[in-house]
Amino acid sequence: MKIYKTKELSNKIKIKKALISVFDKTNILGIAKFLTNQNIEIYSSGGTYKHLEENNIKVIDISKYTNSPEILDGRVKTLHPKIHGGILAKRNSSKHLKELNKNKINLIDLVIVNLYPFKKTVASKSSFKQCIENIDIGGPTLIRASAKNFEFVVTITNPNDYEKFIGQMKKDKNYISKKTSLELASKAFNEISLYDMDISD
Repeated sequence: MKIYKTKELSNKIKIKKALISVFDKTNILGIAKFLTNQNIEIYSSGGTYKHLEENNIKVIDISKYTNSPEILDGRVKTLHPKIHGGILAKRNSSKHLKELNKNKINLIDLVIVNLYPFKKTVASKSSFKQCIENIDIGGPTLIRASAKNFEFVVTITNPNDYEKFIGQMKKDKNYISKKTSLELASKAFNEISLYDMDISD
């Protein structure tokens, strides 16, 4: 187990480990291949894990990492301390890092998530039950956690941002500026707000 130590704060975020969980798989293979080519570990679950593995992308099954299987017909996949601890930990807090080491939790630096298509499901005149099942739980939780911790974790919720992210990673040798991370976090919170509004409506 790697022993994490506090580091001086900088204006950049080093990307070493990523979590990918997406419904909309537009261009996901491109960014996943880029990440693996940069020796960045990818964690994933469910359909995303299967999609990446079938396309020969090296990926770690979240269930194996957490030692907790997906349960309740996939309603619970990523809701686990080994996932959210790795996202929410403050990298400049020795207390947080000691807790990660104690509990064998890896830091996650990048979260790529988009949500179940609730609005489209309603628009397609699906049954009430189907609409309820398309209320995403794990996705918004991952997004909120990573966006809250934007000083240390980058959040991408829109495939249109993949190209810009890759461009900055190439330019800065696997680093992303905290300015970019804040901008992406703002987009992420806005998306969740709109998503919740659709559900409320």
